[in-house]
Amino acid sequence: MVDPVTAAATAASAFRVIKAGFSVGRDIEQMAGDLSRWMGALSDLDEAERLAKNPPIFTRLFSGQSAEAEAMQVFAARKKAQQDRDQLRTYIQYTMGQSAWDELVATEARIRKQRQETLYKQAERRRKFIEISAIILFSVVTLGFFAFILWLYLEKNA
Repeated sequence: MVDPVTAAATAASAFRVIKAGFSVGRDIEQMAGDLSRWMGALSDLDEAERLAKNPPIFTRLFSGQSAEAEAMQVFAARKKAQQDRDQLRTYIQYTMGQSAWDELVATEARIRKQRQETLYKQAERRRKFIEISAIILFSVVTLGFFAFILWLYLEKNA
């Protein structure tokens, strides 16, 4: 599962590096890795928000925090990311024009789609496998327990 706190920290860290790069005159090409890391963290925040809206069953049962607390973390992180995005958009539009911003948004969409097709789908399959395995294990243990009780009952009455 995507941790919203980690994603928010990664986004904030990457944005600080981007902001510092712009302040010393680096161009977008030189900061491609930082921009990619920032966009990936924003994508992770989106995924964390999606999972917070519909958490997996075992997360609901065994999570150390409430769904409301996680939703608030995601909300706060999304608001901060939106402020950072607005700052970045203003800077890029001011220094390089609207076409540079449009190109960056298109790149972000491509990265987000790629992450969804690979990372998030793999994580979803892994989560479902673990859930199904846990349900099967719980069912086998429960059936075994009832079979043992039945066996004890039959032994006592035999």
